Amino acid sequence: MMAVNSLLNIPVLNVEKEMGRWSTVCKVLSEPKPDIESTPRKAVWKKNKSVLWYHPSPDKKYETPVFLVYSLLNKPYILDISEEGSVVGNLTKMGYDVYLFDWGSPALEDKDITLDDYILDYLEAAVKRAIRNSKVKEISLVGYCIGGTLSAILTSLTDLPIKNLVLAAVPIDYSNFIMPNKWVEAIQTGTLNFDRFSNAYEVIPSEFLYAIFMALQGFNIGPNVNLVTWADDKKYVDKWRRMDKWMKDAVTFSGTAFKQMFNDWYKDNKLVKGEMKVGGQQVDLTKINCSTLVITSSRDELVLETQSLPIMDLISSEDKTYQHVEAGHVSLCLTGQFAYAIDSWLAERSEKIQ
Repeated sequence: MMAVNSLLNIPVLNVEKEMGRWSTVCKVLSEPKPDIESTPRKAVWKKNKSVLWYHPSPDKKYETPVFLVYSLLNKPYILDISEEGSVVGNLTKMGYDVYLFDWGSPALEDKDITLDDYILDYLEAAVKRAIRNSKVKEISLVGYCIGGTLSAILTSLTDLPIKNLVLAAVPIDYSNFIMPNKWVEAIQTGTLNFDRFSNAYEVIPSEFLYAIFMALQGFNIGPNVNLVTWADDKKYVDKWRRMDKWMKDAVTFSGTAFKQMFNDWYKDNKLVKGEMKVGGQQVDLTKINCSTLVITSSRDELVLETQSLPIMDLISSEDKTYQHVEAGHVSLCLTGQFAYAIDSWLAERSEKIQ
């Protein structure tokens, strides 16, 4: 048999190795989820379910702090998921004080929170608190995914001293988005409408948002295949477990904000058309004139590059940079690569400690 296998160039099965591999897979799938230890931090502001975390740099090189805003639809600890792959940790090691905004997970009493509330009463107030806490004149606002959309809107409206704006994997133009074509058409024509669903639940269940997240990725089985393939790699397995925990640790969502997001963005594309209003003010992205960096990734399975690019033409910034990196929507954060992608750009535009 050995000779035949050799002749046919068929690899010999290593039974012991395969047993070890599947033993690891079974253990990973059945054991409790891993604990996530954050980069040293303290809470400096709270509002309702939201928390602003302050991560001081152990070797501070820049006066200008970094304020990170992740998506409303997921928990932000993906930006601080492990010591080796932490975006927050890497930025603090690079010399930046970092603020990480956690939107929290709304309960039934939060069903009437709007996007206006999130932008003005939560995000703007938190940025103001970060500036006051750091005793600085200016701050860098870094938004990821929908966190970038909200950061762009805030920057266009506020008079707070936002020196630098970074928008990564940011959906701005919803004329097309990653969903089956029939879904896109149904949403844009109003045939598919989430108003009744939102009204019935009042607060969108986390299970529903997780199901949407998986559906948009085509219920990708790739991660499970990768776990089997790399089960004998301890570092990979640890990263996989953390990623798996984060993906399944979904948030809830205010029903009112959910309706507003789908109707104003997905259906009517009001943001890119200049028709969106927040707090009674017209959202005009041309009013963004600070230094701006826009990042897209080559394997983004959730936000199309064409959704992000239009902001480069909309903003009035004289100093604007577009960067396309080799990564996926989540892996850019999961690996900590995002910190390195923005470091050199931020370093040139942040006030250095004398």
